[in-house]
Amino acid sequence: MTEILSDSEADGRLRTGWTRSGAVISREVELASFPEAIEAVNRVAELAEAADHHPDIDIRWRTLTFRLSTHSAGGLTAKDFDLAAQIDSVL
Repeated sequence: MTEILSDSEADGRLRTGWTRSGAVISREVELASFPEAIEAVNRVAELAEAADHHPDIDIRWRTLTFRLSTHSAGGLTAKDFDLAAQIDSVL
């Protein structure tokens, strides 16, 4: 089982652009167009599938919100921060 990070560990791993609320990290980004937003979601979907770790994604026209938490572990784990870094590479 994946180890849950302490609050201080989670805060220390928080990347620029990401915020933490309890056991969830999130990032909102606005892209240039709706097709560009959907393309980014598709690329993130491929990375998430490969990692077997799937973010909650909210699509509002060209604004995307990504939320990560390791639900099976009941909190934030290294998997969340690893996928956040991959999402950043897409954006």
